[in-house]
Amino acid sequence: MKSLKTMVAFAMALCMLVPASLFASSHREAPISALDHSADVTDWYAFVSYDHPDRVTMILNVDGFLEPSNGPNYFPFDPNVRYEMKIDNNRDGKEDITFQFRFKTEIRQPDVFTGFVGGIAGIPPITSLTGPGAAGLSLRQTYTVTMLKNGVPVDMADGKTLYAVPSNVGPLTMPKYTELFEQGIYDLGHGVRVFAGTVDDPFYIDLGAAFDSLNFRMGVGGILPAAEDADDTHNYAPDAVAGFNVNSIVLEVPITMLTVDGKIHGAGDKDAVIGTYGSTSRQRVTVRRVADQTADGNNQWRQVNREGNSLINELIIGTGFKDKFSTDDPVNDKQFASFVLDPLLAHLFSSVLSIPIPAAPRNDLLLLVQYEPPICPGCGAGDAGPVADLLRLNTGIPPTPVGSQKRLGFLAGDVAGFPDGRRPIDDVVDIASRAVAGILVDPVKYGAAIGDGVNINEAGYGATFPYVRPAHSGRDSHHTGPGQRGCNGQPNDVCPVK
Repeated sequence: MKSLKTMVAFAMALCMLVPASLFASSHREAPISALDHSADVTDWYAFVSYDHPDRVTMILNVDGFLEPSNGPNYFPFDPNVRYEMKIDNNRDGKEDITFQFRFKTEIRQPDVFTGFVGGIAGIPPITSLTGPGAAGLSLRQTYTVTMLKNGVPVDMADGKTLYAVPSNVGPLTMPKYTELFEQGIYDLGHGVRVFAGTVDDPFYIDLGAAFDSLNFRMGVGGILPAAEDADDTHNYAPDAVAGFNVNSIVLEVPITMLTVDGKIHGAGDKDAVIGTYGSTSRQRVTVRRVADQTADGNNQWRQVNREGNSLINELIIGTGFKDKFSTDDPVNDKQFASFVLDPLLAHLFSSVLSIPIPAAPRNDLLLLVQYEPPICPGCGAGDAGPVADLLRLNTGIPPTPVGSQKRLGFLAGDVAGFPDGRRPIDDVVDIASRAVAGILVDPVKYGAAIGDGVNINEAGYGATFPYVRPAHSGRDSHHTGPGQRGCNGQPNDVCPVK
């Protein structure tokens, strides 16, 4: 792409060509998903479990920016969407193992005006997902987990009824919400655990600054000061996602269930590396029946949205191509290779931040869309596979202990972090921005500490399964914005405006 020669040309390019979700990790990133919230994959995570290094945890988050107080139905999963986690274990860019999740909604008290009620009118507070204490759950969802391998479906729950955890309505209706959250964790045996429900969104970013033409806040964004860049415990700019919820599906399975030969391999073995992504699909035709309000879909499924690397979907692909990218399969991503080999965002960083960037073609970014070292140190020239947006995870690299994890992951020497898989703590905004700017080519010449000043999720992170945190209270929630409290790296915790 040609360099931008004037600020007018820069502004036009920024408005017309930059992906709609410049930094956001797939929150409403494509035109098709912006109009289909419940099928919008907001984030995809895959990492070796912290407390079970012989297992992998995958997190599929959908339907972002859920306002905790937004009743009366809040945020159920969509029964007409098929949510999927897909794994490529032989480096051909195609899924070899798929985990499918389907939800079913029941309205247990059709005369009640809200989905959840408790503590009034003779209805006890909601303290359980089923049985005593669940009377106030009028809107309740169950779900199934099916593994597809070699075309054979397996019911992972083995007939057990799985309940999704509802949104946190408030302390009168759900006085012990943390206990309700923990009830949603199911041990399915054989090293498999699952959770589904509304949770705190673990993603963090200063969206306001990013969307205002990279208008980073003075002294706390753009090129980060050294002390701020080294700080993994404070925020210096407002986190636009703070206080919002998201719908989350979390699955933990043994590594042996995912590798090509059913064995555990060392980090130097190419068979230790798997490619992963999350997706959502709908049936092509759905018939809604007026009489009983049911919706029947008996046609073929079509993918609506997907995410592997947050970098590729959000920072690389142009808006005019995002719908095609979202609905196509990773194995066909060669058609988008030009976006990777000369990313427009790199030129914008060069213009806005006055930093040098590498010349095209940007072959350094191919390691994110192919099986290559250092994520796959055992991969040779014939093992790269096709260009495919897969979040690659080396299952032979042990997890970094909680407390020693670095938000900058691989760039900070924490080799168990992004882009070797992705954990909730990983600051994909800063990592991806620096990769686009060229840090993988030469960390000295192109190693500018680009960042937005948001270094943590203020709600924290789970140290054990399911790793996500309980949903924010609808009655008592708050958000963090410019001029408000919430930036613990600033005087009086007040977030900067400029």
